[in-house]
This record gives sequence, structure tokens and C-alpha cells, in this order.
Amino acid sequence: MEVSFKTEIQSLKLGAGDTFHGEGILAVTKALLQSGVSYVGGYQGAPVSHLLDVLVQSEDILSDLGIHLETCTNEAAAAAMLAVSVQYPMRGCVTWKSIVGTNVAADALSNLSSPGVIGGALIVVGEDYGEGASVIQERTHAYALKCSMWLLDPRPDLPKIVDMVEQAFELSEASNTPVIMELRIRACHVFGSFQTKDNVRAGISTRTKTPPAPFDYERLAHPPATFRQEADKVNRRLPAAQAFIRDRGLNEVMGPATGDIGIIVQGGLFNGLNGRLADAGLSDAYGNLTIPTLVLNVTHPLLPDQITDFCRGKKGVLVVEEGAPEYLELSIGKILRQADLQTRLHGKDMLPMAGEYTAAVVGRGLAKFLSAYGVDTGGLGRWIDSIDANRKALDASEAPALPPRPPTFCTGCPERPVFSAMKLVREEMGPVHVSVDIGCHALATFAPFSQGHSIIGYGMSLAAASAVSGTQDRRPFTVMGDGGFWHNGLLTGVAGSVFNQDDGVLVIMNNGYSSATGAQDLPSSRPKGAGRGKGLDMEKALRALGVTSITRVNNYKVGNLVKVLRNVRTTKEKGLKVILADGECQLARQRRVKPAMAKAVAAGQRVVRTRFRVDEQTCTGDHSCIRLSGCPTLTIKPNPDPLRTDPVAHVNNDCVGCGLCGEVAHAAQLCPSFAQIDVIQNPTAWDRVARGVSDALIRLFGGDPGTVPPARAGSATPVPAE
Repeated sequence: MEVSFKTEIQSLKLGAGDTFHGEGILAVTKALLQSGVSYVGGYQGAPVSHLLDVLVQSEDILSDLGIHLETCTNEAAAAAMLAVSVQYPMRGCVTWKSIVGTNVAADALSNLSSPGVIGGALIVVGEDYGEGASVIQERTHAYALKCSMWLLDPRPDLPKIVDMVEQAFELSEASNTPVIMELRIRACHVFGSFQTKDNVRAGISTRTKTPPAPFDYERLAHPPATFRQEADKVNRRLPAAQAFIRDRGLNEVMGPATGDIGIIVQGGLFNGLNGRLADAGLSDAYGNLTIPTLVLNVTHPLLPDQITDFCRGKKGVLVVEEGAPEYLELSIGKILRQADLQTRLHGKDMLPMAGEYTAAVVGRGLAKFLSAYGVDTGGLGRWIDSIDANRKALDASEAPALPPRPPTFCTGCPERPVFSAMKLVREEMGPVHVSVDIGCHALATFAPFSQGHSIIGYGMSLAAASAVSGTQDRRPFTVMGDGGFWHNGLLTGVAGSVFNQDDGVLVIMNNGYSSATGAQDLPSSRPKGAGRGKGLDMEKALRALGVTSITRVNNYKVGNLVKVLRNVRTTKEKGLKVILADGECQLARQRRVKPAMAKAVAAGQRVVRTRFRVDEQTCTGDHSCIRLSGCPTLTIKPNPDPLRTDPVAHVNNDCVGCGLCGEVAHAAQLCPSFAQIDVIQNPTAWDRVARGVSDALIRLFGGDPGTVPPARAGSATPVPAE
């Protein structure tokens, strides 16, 4: 896994009176166990929060408690799990990354919210919003409003997060409504401590069976029951939820009881706001505010009485709400107008309409608000001035600008050779329409490959190319990962393409994992010790749907890839042509291989590690190899020849020996400057003799074995390493 919680999950066994120390997402998991959940699930290829990663690694603990764990093929499947809580008094939690995951789950969520639940149902979403996000910029809040589901946004403090998880199940049951909890990545990984309770075994679990529920048509999301359910949402569930939120004090009023101004903030943004208030001398690190602040740990539904009580008597209130549209600000404005309160409401007039509310963004908006009401901004103003001064100094600096560093594939990534081959074929035969997908392969949209006309959704690249079929002289290309294939692409893309007899090419990157999100297992992942892969055969699945043209290729054989790509571009055969590009995710491979090699070396066994180098005397310095490969380990260094000014290509020590650089040079007929070196640890006597012979031959031909590794292009010369 990209993130391992192997050691930390032991804290999930803590009991009553113990103290937990750790990350926010471990605290969420502990809170789930303390709440007596019967089942948990989610989509693995959507971490952000890493909740499902923790649950998978905690499977033994879950099993002891009788908790069923489901690793779902997509977010819709995860949301559908919650249907159990519609019919049974079973608590359950599912998780995924928002907003893209929530989009996929939308159908299930709507049908879940209509009848409501009798067992507590919690959805934990990783709110991937802001400059560091990997997805489109939208908010989960819209789904809470649309589906009439309650939305929690807890203050990033471990005791508060744990309390809100436990309260979420009770809120869900008290109002018969599913609850969403959004956690920004900083909240997921904030550190802290809290007093634990004993884990609770649910009344219905894998260890305590239950008979089937009696048939009740009113519990189905189906007309005419849905008409009555819609009225029930408004007439009964909403007031019940508001009463629970009020009685339990889920929202917090911090600071003095009265004041001329106030602040209303989403709970998840409180830490950032408090830091800027501390800069202004209006709070401290412990949240001892001197300005009345309403912290909305529940952002839907709002409590009109709580809003009016807080705003009454104040000249102005600032709403700190991240993202657009300004749902909270609009709702609060309506509440104030209906109550005929003249408190002036501020929000997006002082803070940006869109974008992440970073420390600097919140600081500037807060300073503007405080200044408008005559409050001294103190150190906050000086802090902002220092940021501006640093920016001006940087802009005025004559130092050379940093070179652009577009995102790229990992060293040795098996997907890079495919795009190198596609680039070579494009140069030879002209451009084609290329539909790309969510995943590692989307990095091919950056230099040096710059390929791709659309990214429309996970597993949807083939469907996105369907309208191009038959409208261009050249058949379109589609790229999809094995994760996208199982998530959505098999039915949305392949079945549709076969059914409609579309003429196109689909390249499936079969790297064995949901790699972009941390190497989680897929249905086609090879079965292994701690994994959940079942080794399902994609080729059999494709043939079962009617695909007849399937070619398997070794990703690292660029010359062969070029031939295959050239053939599918020129063949007169119509219909979908699939290329299964096989190559294990290099990160996953290194995590597997490196410990094994280290163990073998420690045991005194002979171990060979392959890497590559560039012959400086052969390199022409035109760097075509870099433009075709883009490998992070393939760089440049000054030319050792004083008569040549162009820098030469250079392979640094991060090389994993995948061989792409040499393959590309051969396929593109570039200079033969790449050489393979086998670095041998614990060499045998024969290895030492071979090295001695190599050194002697190099000296015979005027070389220096002490400075030049004994290798020629394409060779595999052993270099013993002590």
C-alpha cells in the first residue's frame, strides 16, 4: 500500500480508559468500532481519507467483532451496501473520495435517502477540494441538499471527530436519515489524542445472525411510496434532525456570548481560521477566542433559531465557507431576512468565491472584515505584509526562474513505454484522436507526450470516444487502466462499443493495481498473502462481451509496441481492437523486490541489480531520448569533452533498470549510447574473474576501468559490488 498502518492499527484494540495517540483517520476507525457497526465498505481506488486502507489492514480486528468488510468495485456498489440499514437495525459505514465518487454513487444515494434508514448509516467522504486536489472542483454540500441527507463537517480535533462519528449514527437513527461526514485531507491526518471506549460488537453481525426482514412495501424507493417518503423527509425527518442537533449541541459557540461582530465557520475550516485570529491577537493555539464564533460541525441542516440567536444584536457577521456556490451564506441570509434581523452578512464579498481557503486566503478575508468594523488586525496585518513583501522580492529577483516540472510517471513505470511508442507512431503516421482516462495514464497529457483529447470520468474513456467513431479518417484511440476497466469501463465502454459496432482501439494498462491511489488490489490483481485480488482474467471478460481482436504486449518492448500500434491503425478489420499492455506497477514491484533483495544480501546470497548508464563518448547531445522517454532518472550533465558544448544525457542512481531508455533509442534508431550494467552483490569467484577479464580488455584498448564501467550499448556486463 502507499500508506501502511500496520503498526498504528494496534491502537484500535484500546479499551475504556485508555488514551489513543495518532492520526485523524485512525481515530475515525476507532470511533466506528466503538459505535457497534455491523458492516463497512468502500471503494479502494479513492483514498484521500485512507479510511478503507485502514479497514482492510484491520480485517482481523473487524472479524473478531463480527464486522463484514466489503471492498467495492466502485462507489455505487459501496453506497448500495447501505440499503441493509433501510430494512434492518444495522449500523454501517461506507467511504470514498468526493466529489467524483459521490457522483458515481448518486443513483444509489437518491434511492437510499427516499425511504430512509432504521439503522444508523454513515458515509465518510474524503473532501478532495482545493489546490492540492486531484479531481474536479465541486462540493459534497450539493448532494446533501439534493438528497435531504445530513452533512457533518467536524472541527479538526480528535475528540471532536470521534464524538461526531458516534453522534452521526445516533442522528441517523433519530431522524431515519443517512448522514454524510466530509473530511478534508488535513483533518484525516491531523494528530492528537482522546480517551477511548471499549469496542462494541453489533447485535446483528457475521457472528450473530438475523432472520430476513418482513416484507414492507413502504420501505422501498418505489412509487407510490416515494411520494409519501418525500413528504416525510420535510415533515418529520428534518425537524427530528434539527431537534437532535440542538439538544446534543453538535454545533459549537466559541468565544464570548456577545459582541458587535461574529464569525460563522464550517467546522473543517476552524483550525485555519483560529490560526489567523491568533495572529491578530484575538485567539490562541487552544481556541480561546475573543470574537463570538459559531462553529458549524453540522452544515446541513442549519438551525434557524441558532443562527438568529447568534446574529441578533451584531453589526456584522462573516461566513467562512469554502467553495462555490455559497450554500451556507445564502441559507443564513434567508434566515436573517425572514427573522427581520438587520445584521449585515459578509462572506464571498470579502473572501474568494472559489478555491481552497488556505491560511493566506483566510487571513486576507479576515483582515478585511476586522478592518471594516474598526477592529485592530494586530499581527495579522504584519503577517500579510510579510507575505506580500516576500512575493514582491521574489518577483523582483533576478535569480533564474525554476524550470517547469510537469507531473510525470514514476521511474520505471510500465505505462511510459506505451506512450513513447504512441508518440513514435504519431510522428510516423500522423495524429489521431486519443481519449484518456482517470489514472496514472492521465499523466501522458503532460510533456513530453502531450496526448489526450478528453478526460471525462473514471472508466469512461472508451464511451467518450464513441461519437468520434466514423467521423474521422483515422480510427480513434482510447487509453484505460485496469482500475477504470473494472470500475466502469467494462460495461460503460466495452459493452457499448461492441453493441454499437464502433471502430476503434482500446489500450488497457494492465499494471495489476489501482496504482494512482496507492496500489490497492483489483479483481484482476494476482492473489497474494495479504491481498484481496482474485486474478480475474480481463481477456476472458473481453471475449465474453464479444471482443474478437485482443493483442497482449509486453510494455517494455517498445519496438514490438510500435509494430502493434501501427498494425491496429492500418488494419482494414472493423470493430473494437483491444491491446492489453502488461507490466506490473513499478512502485508495487519495488516494494516487493527491494525487501527480498535486502534479505538475500544479508544472508550472503548473490544478488544482481540491473541499471543503465550513458556512454558519454557516444552520446550526441541532441536529447531525443529524453523527449521520447521522460523518465525522471534520465537527465543531463556537462559534457566531459572540452571541445563539445552540448550537455550529454545521464542516468542517475534512481534507475530501476527497466530498460526503456535503451529500448526507445533502439526503436527510434537513436545513438547507441545506453549500456546495461548488472551490479552484483556478494559476487562469486567467477564474477570476480569475469570482472578481471573485462578490466584487462579495457586497458588493452586504451580505456580506464577505474572510471568507465565496462559496458557497451545493449550489453549486460557484471560489475561486482562489495
